[in-house]
Amino acid sequence: MQVNGNISFRIVSQSATEVMGEMPVQAGILNPFGVVHAGASLWFADVCATVLAFGGTEMQPGTSGFPLAINLNAALLGNQKDGVFTARSVFVKKGRSLSVVRTTVTGADNRLIAEVTTSHVPAR
Repeated sequence: MQVNGNISFRIVSQSATEVMGEMPVQAGILNPFGVVHAGASLWFADVCATVLAFGGTEMQPGTSGFPLAINLNAALLGNQKDGVFTARSVFVKKGRSLSVVRTTVTGADNRLIAEVTTSHVPAR
């Protein structure tokens, strides 16, 4: 069995305290039942959280301080077959050695899709 996928999203806004992203629901992220694969929802939330934890610095290979996720807790609460998912990442705790980020993913009509909390430490 061969499976191909394509995850695409964009950061629509970024500040020191919040990151917002949008991910279109498309064929490359659907599971066999025609709804978004849980892994795609988690990937989207994790990347938005990582962008927030990293701050305004542009991410490039080899940049020091990249925020490595050391823990991820998720509640998958809904799903949909089309449209757009929106993620909002905010700090629970912003620290020098540990940051904790809460990301809420919503879908159509602001329906809750996932609540994801990630913990990040700077790479050395």
